[in-house]
Amino acid sequence: MAFTVDTAKFRFSDATAAGVRGKRVLITGAGKDGGLGQSFALAAGLNGAASVAVHFHRSYEDGFDLVMRLREVGVNAFPVQADVTNMGDLWATRSYVIEQMGGLPPNLVICNSGLSEKGYSFGRALKEVEGEPLSLRRARVRQHFIDNLEESRLVLDTKIDGFLAMTHLWAGEAVYSNEPLRLVYISSRQAIDPGVSVPGYAISNWAVLQLPKVLAVNLGKNAGLVSAYSVLYPFVRTGMTGEYAENPRVFGRWQPRMLETHEAAEAFMQLLSRRADETDGGMFEVMVEPAESGVSVMWKRVRIDVEADSLAWSEGDPLRYA
Repeated sequence: MAFTVDTAKFRFSDATAAGVRGKRVLITGAGKDGGLGQSFALAAGLNGAASVAVHFHRSYEDGFDLVMRLREVGVNAFPVQADVTNMGDLWATRSYVIEQMGGLPPNLVICNSGLSEKGYSFGRALKEVEGEPLSLRRARVRQHFIDNLEESRLVLDTKIDGFLAMTHLWAGEAVYSNEPLRLVYISSRQAIDPGVSVPGYAISNWAVLQLPKVLAVNLGKNAGLVSAYSVLYPFVRTGMTGEYAENPRVFGRWQPRMLETHEAAEAFMQLLSRRADETDGGMFEVMVEPAESGVSVMWKRVRIDVEADSLAWSEGDPLRYA
């Protein structure tokens, strides 16, 4: 087992902690040591959450280690192992989570995913290898194509299918129990400003931005019971990004340095402490700017406006039907 995080860095001010105090919190993708999900679980548990469900799929050793550390300081933390893309597996966690939370469903669900892509040249052919037979090149290109798209599909399935399923499950329980619920979707700045080599990651994070609106429309008269919003992070130093932490060519167009996980968690808690009616349906972007003694971290609200322009050739000669 591994636990390398300094938990003291995850204790925040009373005002910042207000968003989790007394809450029944479920965080997906929270198992990996040094990950963003782990930072959210630590921030919730160490700042007054009533209970913390630590979800993981494969990172079970780190996940159990996190649960143990939280329990050592008196937090009602418990593990939830499930594949969020497997609906039977996910449904099987329902009664267990409610039981562990004292008979009530979670009232704060943070949909996070620890997956990204190693990166590949999207839409570009592989470079030729001198002296390579044509048949061997065909086999190499085919395998590269399959491997790339399998990598993207895993990210797409987890971010889109998984987040959709979590929303359906816990929003349904909130309505059934008449218990207010707050849903937060962790997206990425690459959703609105894509980087190279990670097409599945950029597309899936774009889809995440639509979930609060889709949910509100479908809830109808119950929309007031469930609030939801999405958060767009820039680069945070985790196990996925650590190798690029000293390479400003990777993160430099967005920020002067990568955020540490405790910094990302404190910013998250700051937004979480705002009133639900202030954040509901919104998209919020973390901005990291240079400051005199380091960096300053601020929030901005993102708005994506859809515009429709008339096309003269179509408007002037429309198709007509009886």
